[in-house]
Amino acid sequence: MTASTVHIDQGEAIAAIATPVGAGALAVVRISGRGVFDIAQRVFRKAGDPDFLFSRSKGYRAHFGTMHDREGLIDEVIALVFRSPNSFTMEDSIEFSCHGGPVVVKHILQVLLDEGCRLAEPGEFTRRAFLNGRIDLLQAEAIGEMIHARTESAFRTAVTQMQGTLSARLDAMRERLLHSCALLELELDFSEEDVEFQSRTELEEELATLQDELRKLIDSYRHGRLLKEGVATVIAGKPNAGKSTLLNALLGEERAIVSHMPGTTRDYIEECFIHEKTMFRLTDTAGLREVDEEIEHEGVIRSYRKISQADLILYLVDISGEELSGDISRIRQFQEEYPEARMIVAANKIDLAADASEQIAMLRNAAGCEVCGISAAKGEGIEGLLHLMATMVEGLDKIHEASVLVTSLRHYEALRNASDALDNAKMLIESGEGTELIAFELRSSLDYVGEITGKVVNEEILNLIFDRFCIGK
Repeated sequence: MTASTVHIDQGEAIAAIATPVGAGALAVVRISGRGVFDIAQRVFRKAGDPDFLFSRSKGYRAHFGTMHDREGLIDEVIALVFRSPNSFTMEDSIEFSCHGGPVVVKHILQVLLDEGCRLAEPGEFTRRAFLNGRIDLLQAEAIGEMIHARTESAFRTAVTQMQGTLSARLDAMRERLLHSCALLELELDFSEEDVEFQSRTELEEELATLQDELRKLIDSYRHGRLLKEGVATVIAGKPNAGKSTLLNALLGEERAIVSHMPGTTRDYIEECFIHEKTMFRLTDTAGLREVDEEIEHEGVIRSYRKISQADLILYLVDISGEELSGDISRIRQFQEEYPEARMIVAANKIDLAADASEQIAMLRNAAGCEVCGISAAKGEGIEGLLHLMATMVEGLDKIHEASVLVTSLRHYEALRNASDALDNAKMLIESGEGTELIAFELRSSLDYVGEITGKVVNEEILNLIFDRFCIGK
């Protein structure tokens, strides 16, 4: 069956503004679904062709003309026609390019709704593309990630996923799991004859190979998460060390309230910024100390939680006169408890310290990590600190050639579950358990892999994914 003869059961006609809200040179209003050619015909007039019919137009054709409502002319537009199944949604679709004034766009959308379209839900165009087989679920998510990408690396990773690289890898794994499941199901059908269609040794070898591939994808998640979300960077230290001042200095704006009173920050503040093409997800935390006051105590608990999740810890030390033994002890504690996190000690208030160089040297020797002298309030040493931060995480957020990365927590958890099911299957084989139990674990692993690309459809997951899309996408 050729693409032109594929039949798509089209949904009800939907319409939405596909470009950002606000004044601009141009805007796009798109419609898709059953009867959209008839709806558009009632409100569009093609320039110089009074007999023009959308139903006779070829796909990928643009037509210049005017849009009208009951009161008369709305705007001059270009109508771009897509015929099913050769459109993004695989339904009949039209995109109207008009002038970008919000009143103009509102009028065009309203006349389409008046003529029979329904306002699209968030992500409904992409959801229809998935349900009609145009893309799989992983590719649909990649479209959203591509739109919201804030760095070149995140954008390139999303484009790779949208092209189906990871999907192809998962589909190949799923085919192999299907093959093993089919052989085990055959054994169950012939259970009375005690037939073994796949030797347990061969099955163990196949599962070991699949496990190795799953682990590579699971291990890629940390790298993929950094590309998507940025380097989780936590500013930690005692109260009044200057953490909020440092946050403001790194962001280049007055984001956090600064006060000389200890304990001003009761909860964490999180912002993102880009330096040398690397995105840092910066978190200012409550000061670390023993407290009795309930709200401040909760703030300290949340600080430790954020520190435990950090890729990079900026531990801020006030060297203007305070005793540093407590800071050094906590730095060593963090190094032991969070070995995967990289750490920089920022020696703050060098402008107020009489012996800043000696203090920095002492910290460097005692802490055994990078130490950078700064004055957050005066902006001294901030450029050096930023350069050191970029150097410390160099390579973490860079794309390796030909790499396939997992960037979604949903995908990561599904892969972990699939891997656990294969572990269970291997243990059952080693202990000589029956075919039915082994087959159950393989089917579970198969379903978990299928959840990622949408081979196994969960309505709750679909709602969660597409509700995050904007209306019109």
